[in-house]
Amino acid sequence: MSEVQYDEDSIKSLDWKDHIRLRPGMYIGKLGDGASPDDGIYVLIKEVIDNSVDEYVMGNGKQIMISIRDKEVSVRDYGRGIPLGKLIDCVSKINTGAKYDSKVFKKTVGLNGVGTKAVNALSELFVAQTYRDNESKVVTFQHGHLISEENLKTPDEKNGTLIKFIPDGEIFSGFKFRFEYIERLLWNYAYLNRSLILNFNNQKIQSKNGLFDLLEHNIDDEILYPIIHLEDEDFEFAFTHASKKYGEEYYSFVNGQHTTQGGTHQASFREAIVKTLREFFKKDFDPSDIRTSLVAALSIKIQEPVFESQTKTKLGSQHIEPDGQTVRNYIHEIVKQKLDNFLHKNPEIAEALRRKILQSEKERKDMASIKKLARESAKKASLHNKKLRDCRIHYNTNKDERLESTLFITEGDSASGSITKSRDVNTQAVFSLKGKPLNCYGLTKKIVYENEEFNLLQTALNIEEDLENLRYNNVVIATDADTDGMHIRLLLMTFFLQFYPELVKAGHIYILQTPLFRVRNKKETFYCYSDQERVNAIKKVGAQAEITRFKGLGEISPDEFKHFIGKNIRLDPVILNKDSRIDQVLSFYMGKNTPVRQGYIMDNLRQEENKPEELFAS
Repeated sequence: MSEVQYDEDSIKSLDWKDHIRLRPGMYIGKLGDGASPDDGIYVLIKEVIDNSVDEYVMGNGKQIMISIRDKEVSVRDYGRGIPLGKLIDCVSKINTGAKYDSKVFKKTVGLNGVGTKAVNALSELFVAQTYRDNESKVVTFQHGHLISEENLKTPDEKNGTLIKFIPDGEIFSGFKFRFEYIERLLWNYAYLNRSLILNFNNQKIQSKNGLFDLLEHNIDDEILYPIIHLEDEDFEFAFTHASKKYGEEYYSFVNGQHTTQGGTHQASFREAIVKTLREFFKKDFDPSDIRTSLVAALSIKIQEPVFESQTKTKLGSQHIEPDGQTVRNYIHEIVKQKLDNFLHKNPEIAEALRRKILQSEKERKDMASIKKLARESAKKASLHNKKLRDCRIHYNTNKDERLESTLFITEGDSASGSITKSRDVNTQAVFSLKGKPLNCYGLTKKIVYENEEFNLLQTALNIEEDLENLRYNNVVIATDADTDGMHIRLLLMTFFLQFYPELVKAGHIYILQTPLFRVRNKKETFYCYSDQERVNAIKKVGAQAEITRFKGLGEISPDEFKHFIGKNIRLDPVILNKDSRIDQVLSFYMGKNTPVRQGYIMDNLRQEENKPEELFAS
């Protein structure tokens, strides 16, 4: 074998756009088709809006106009506008921007000078226009290449910046924007920037009470006492306890960035709540008794924050500002001072809090023996766990592929066998159910430990206490598209919504789409996910078409299955309607068979048009 040459010609330098297009995951996380809230197409939108919000934070412009038509995104702000002579540099030269000047942008999100350039490089069309003092400049790029630039007189336009882009279909294959995710993103901007008006497709989004509004809009359970909302100059927090909730739920932010993976600020807040309440009540409560069913939102502003990834989902900073106070001490001081004062002034809320902690303590002690037996059982089972075929890379690691980590929950040995043989062993795991899981609607969490299947599933996901150490980013329900399969989907959704609703709210639960038909001749094969796709495929293949109807996942061979769980995987996200309460949804679908529900089912019997997951979607 000839030796590979290693000389000057082996060393290559990529320009800015080629490097981003070659390694997009370094800049925007996972690519995806829009089914997941952390897919790259939403990161592109966020990167553009971040710049507009930073202008608002610095006191420039009170409104941002966002529109999406087909696949084109448009964002117009009314800030100062990018200086005309630097427009091209700001959208196409890495490490160029005003945010390196801390006097201009003291506590902003984007500090690396990459965001808008990544949007440019990953768009098939990118247009940037700046308006400053009756003059304007517009530049157009395709796939990161400058196509045109023009200077204009614009006497009727207010200062600001307009960005338009269409994500590149070659990179984001078959992508589709889901407005539920975009609206959630925009509401978070509104909660963190009171008086900022965001106009999305002519819908006004604005918050007047900050994190108080966030909790009020997102808690779908009865609360045990009014939301406690406190703030300092650079730190704001709000929290309450929900009546039927298990575990903890946090909405945490740094400089307006939603840190879905938490970080030093969230860990410090969890500690501070425990320490403050212990001291206030003068009792050494167990931390879990204080935090069980806690729902909290917190926002901190930090100078030059350090995140653990380019997508900024987890804060790594130890200090509020360079050489300044630690994040931990800063948060502890504010929570101690503000919360202690509040509870002394509001004894009725303090008493409700104390009762909740004592109730959690009693429930924990009642459950202790059951949990101990369940953990021992799960530990033994995990050594010979035939239900779980694990993968190598998990979500709670720092590996590059962590966002791709997936757990398929299947029914029966034949289906799990096909997926197991065709999966990517690095990032895809399989959990096999034995028949239909228990309908846990209305049951307490005790059943999770007493039911072996639920206990092993909880252990596999690593979510007993909270989502902090969740092992898989994507939890995919993979069942047959028949009546039994639909029922199993609903039973699993009931399990997650009843005991781990934050897993659904955070966008981790999906339904796997698999083809209903295979249409082929000797030259071509088409896999069809609907009757219409089958009709179209028959037209292409012609009279010699061989048509196969897949009755279950077990009928699809491993060689074929790899096409459906690879790069072209089709996933339907399970999305809760923002106006629906979980207890109402579960009561309707999993409660007693009322005449109302019977009528609804009879009116919606066509499975192809009414998938169960869409019953939860807005």
